[in-house]
Amino acid sequence: MKLKILAAAALFAAGMLPFASQAQAPLTIGFITTLSTPAGYIGEDERAAFLLAVKEGGGKLGGVPVKLVIEDDGLKPATGKQIVDKMVQDGIKLYTGINFSNVLTAVAPTVLAAGGFYVGLNAGPSAYAGKSCHPNYFTAAFQNNSFSDTAGMATNELGYKKVEILAPNYQASRDALAGFKHAYKGQVLDEIYTKLDQSDFSVELARIRSLKPDAIFQFHPGGAGINLAKQYANSGLTASVPMVTSIYSMDRRMLAAVGDAGKGYYLSALWSADLKNAENKHFVDTFQKAYGRLPTDYAAQSYDTANLIASALKAVGGDVAGNPDAFRDALRKADFKSLRGKFKFAKNQHPIQDYYLLHVEAGADEKLTYKTVKTIAKDHTDMYGSECKM
Repeated sequence: MKLKILAAAALFAAGMLPFASQAQAPLTIGFITTLSTPAGYIGEDERAAFLLAVKEGGGKLGGVPVKLVIEDDGLKPATGKQIVDKMVQDGIKLYTGINFSNVLTAVAPTVLAAGGFYVGLNAGPSAYAGKSCHPNYFTAAFQNNSFSDTAGMATNELGYKKVEILAPNYQASRDALAGFKHAYKGQVLDEIYTKLDQSDFSVELARIRSLKPDAIFQFHPGGAGINLAKQYANSGLTASVPMVTSIYSMDRRMLAAVGDAGKGYYLSALWSADLKNAENKHFVDTFQKAYGRLPTDYAAQSYDTANLIASALKAVGGDVAGNPDAFRDALRKADFKSLRGKFKFAKNQHPIQDYYLLHVEAGADEKLTYKTVKTIAKDHTDMYGSECKM
């Protein structure tokens, strides 16, 4: 359930955890993520990319020595709450790492009530984007509706008039379906909620077959999405009912796991490995050399988050607890070079960024890969920002 001291020591011995500076005590960062369950690979990629940024800084972020306390939430909100309660008692003021919105909504109130900062690298629940926005809450990734409303825009452009939508019944999925419906101009035939840990989708596939939609939008990250993709392909539906979704329902690790079942997916994405800027090329090459695989979007978001934090730590010399106003102002400036190219925050401290339409197809080597089709939306932000009163 937890990444224990021995595991952390092993990473330290491997040169992946930062060394403490003799001149300055390291700043502790609470890194709560999902490392077990079928979704554990997501946390693995996020941890790997964050540690890569720390290693490139010589054990520092923004010149400030840092120590990561890494814990596994097991995809359970109650576990995440127990972990953060202990971290707050230990005096930790800076947190990141959470994958899933149901865990984040259990953890964030404790962090913020204690005067701490949460800087998100993935989950972006709507609650913290609108009326409940908070000065100490930032996300470097997205607000959940944004990756799905852009999928809705893509579905419009692809000409699909009738769609079926389905997702697990938890916060991020409800946001995802709301975002899609906000942007989609056609007819939603039915809205299906599955279980978060569901592995058999035969009932849902039968429902889809009976409704005969033009396309499907679904949000199932991790293991559930792998099972759905395989069963969808085996049902024969892919030949007549294409899939339009976000990259988080067919990320690079999922694509490797499902084989040909991922072929033909249309995906909205805020990042792609082939984005042409120097920072992105460096990251992709370095990550691949370090870990023997191409990074996922989760890894790219985590690396950007580490460098965002680095920019703010540099501005305050690592004094988060003693100089919170200056640290907050430095985060808002987002003075770092993002893998996505341009990056800035809206007033609700969620990103303003471009989104792309990708298509899964065979590359020159006949292996499935992502082809960037077009830019779906420029300088796109979420639908809740106007409700934020900061």
